[in-house]
Parts: sequence; structure tokens; C-alpha cells
Amino acid sequence: MKTIAYSYTDPLLESAPDATIWGWEVDRIYQDLGDRQQLQQLLQDCQSESNDSSETYLLVRRLEELGDSVQAVGDCLTELETLGVHLIATEEKVGADNQPLTRSDLLKLLRSIQDSQRSRYIRKGHARNRIKALPPPGKVPYGYRRGKDRYIVDRSTAPIVKEFFDNFLLYGSLRGSVRHLEKKYGKKISVSTGKRWLTSSVYRGDLLYQNGEVVSDTHAAIVSREEAAQVNRLLRRNRRLSPRSASAPRSLAGLVFCAACNSAMTVTRVTAVRKSQEYLYLRPIACPKRPKCRALPYQQVLEQTIQRICEDLPRAVSGAEMPDLERIKQGVSAQIAAKQAVLEQLQPLVTSGVLDVETADLRAYKIRTEISALQAQLAQFPPVNLRAIAQAVSIPQFWLDLSEAERRFYFREFIRQIQISRQEQNWQIQLVFIF
Repeated sequence: MKTIAYSYTDPLLESAPDATIWGWEVDRIYQDLGDRQQLQQLLQDCQSESNDSSETYLLVRRLEELGDSVQAVGDCLTELETLGVHLIATEEKVGADNQPLTRSDLLKLLRSIQDSQRSRYIRKGHARNRIKALPPPGKVPYGYRRGKDRYIVDRSTAPIVKEFFDNFLLYGSLRGSVRHLEKKYGKKISVSTGKRWLTSSVYRGDLLYQNGEVVSDTHAAIVSREEAAQVNRLLRRNRRLSPRSASAPRSLAGLVFCAACNSAMTVTRVTAVRKSQEYLYLRPIACPKRPKCRALPYQQVLEQTIQRICEDLPRAVSGAEMPDLERIKQGVSAQIAAKQAVLEQLQPLVTSGVLDVETADLRAYKIRTEISALQAQLAQFPPVNLRAIAQAVSIPQFWLDLSEAERRFYFREFIRQIQISRQEQNWQIQLVFIF
């Protein structure tokens, strides 16, 4: 008995299977990539060995791999039957237990092959468009319209999207940016839609396909790379906070915790009767103690926070073991430049006949997705060296000159938590930095 195996792989849709998937001791494996030369070789080998008395078993994953159409699959099956080759499809009910298939089973199998071929044809068309970096099918994202071979900025709606991003970059509030659009432009979107806008690759000038791969610089961007990196950092930072705290206007919101009762502290506003003046306090949200931990004046906590950060931040930065981000960023940038150089060499190779167009397009797509991954890695790094700015932000006047929104931005850039330690009537602040 001799056992052989055959697999067909379309490079546009999948990668070649591993040789160990069969689970049998296989004498020879025939693999086709894009065409079916090995299938023809398999049939020729079986023809030349047809006089051999030993039985031959052929393993395939699915019958659809034997041809590009139902007719081609049927012709191949007929030829294999004529040659006396026993066919076993490992992922379909064919050849199992050497039992012949009933008419009903054959009809179901034929319908399955037809559906698979149709699905493969559609997916292959989408894959060709993906290789050429064409927009995927479906509704065009808000702010763009569909051009001949790429998205085109819609001048009537793109300013609304840009305003949404600018507002989020300024205040770091998703819900606030959604309300801002409705108030200024009358454009109503849900919070989930706003979140999709902020995380969408389209507004950065990239295309994200269904297979999860991103191709960069496929069309004009509404948001610059620097702004997109800052949006990503704000979103990552806001994940540590509750949704209400992330959009709260006060700079200490979501950061202060009571060390005595382990409760988060919220900002409350108190006004006197018939007076416009208001007073701000920080009180525990869920204090289990009796009596409860008392509220603290917001302004006093803010002043002590500024004092502590000016004293503690330089020491914390100098004592922290931090990688050389500048060197790492230079290394990633060098990898991007090297891949772009390879990309520029493909067209001359096509012109000289070394590569055909299909192979060059596939290679270009692979390189562009690798460049996109490196650019995403580069965008995760902080824009500046923390050591370089630690001294600058350790001056009290720097913090006092900021607005509450600006102060909130910088606090969350450095501070993970502000802990209030109580000792009878006195209290003090301890900062927990993010690094």
C-alpha cells in the first residue's frame, strides 16, 4: 500500500499547510501554490505506476482542491477512479471506512463544492482588491466618498470629523466630543460610533481589511500621524478611569483615593443659598466606615498634589529603569526605511521581467502591511523623553498657569493614583506614578 497526499493553496487567501497535518505516514506530498502543476504530476505518476499491484491512497483536505470548478473536480475524480486510486478527504465524508456514498450524500457533496467554489471566487476577488490596496466593499466611512480606486475626502463632512478629533485631543472626553458635535453642527452620533471614529484606521489614511491586516497611506488622511498617536495614548490612558471620570472637567477627577477606606473620591460642588460662589470638595464614594471619612477641600488637595509632584517626579524619573526610547525609535524607523527601499525596487524588477505583476503586487502588499505594523509600534512610544521633561514640569508655576483641562491632561500623563493618608485631623498626599 502506498499513501500520497495533495494540497492546493491560493496565495491570495491562505498559506501552505504544514506537512504534518495529515496524521498518516505519507510516502509523498504534492503541493500546489496558485496553479495545479503538482496535481498534473500526481496524475502522471499514478498513470506510470498503474501496473503496480499495490493499492494507492490519496489524501486531500477537501474535494474542491482538485479543481477550480465543479466540472474540473468531476473530471479529476473520474481520472483517479480510472487509475484505481482510493481518495480520502480528511475534512469531508469521502472515503471514510471504505463505505460508498449514497445518492443523497453525493448531492450534498456536490452542493457543498459549488458553495465552496462560489465563496472562494468572491473571496479571491476581494483579495485581489486588497492586494491592490483598493477600498473594501460596503458603506463609505463618514467624511469620505468613494473615488475610482480610493476614498476621497468629502469637503462637506470631513470638517465635522476633524472637529470631533480636535475636541477630543483638547479635552480628552469622548462623551464631551459627541455633545460638541451635536451642539455645533447638529450631527448626532452615539458614543459607540464616536469610539469607532477615534480608533478607525480610515481617518489616519490607512485601510483595515477583514483579515485584520492594515495597509498604510492608501488615501488622504483627515487626522495626522502625530494626532492619531496622541488619540491612541489618550484612549489607553482613559481605560484606567471610569467613563464619568474620564470626561469630568476637574483635573483631579478619577485620580484621588482614600487610603483609610480604599474608596475612590469624587468631586462635589456646594453653593451657598442666594450666592453665586461655589465650593469644591473631594469625598469618598463608598466609604464603609462609621463615621465616614470626611470630605476634603478640593483646592487644598490640588495645591498639595502640585507640591508633591514637583518634589517627587524628578526623583521617581531618575530612579526608574527606562529603556532608551530614542534609540528604539531610531531602530524601528530604520526598519521602516529599509522596507520602503525594498518596495521601491519591485517596479524595476517587473520592468526587467524578473518578477511578474501578480508576484510583485503580492510582495508589495506584504511589505506594506509590515510597514503598517512598524508604524503602529512607533506610534505607541511617547512623543518625548520623560527624563527630558521631568525638570520642566517640576516648577510649581508651570502647573498654576495651566487651565483645569490642561492640568488634567498632564496629571493623567504622569500620575496613576493620588492616595490620601489620614492621621486624626491631619492628612497628607502620596503619589503613585504610572512608571
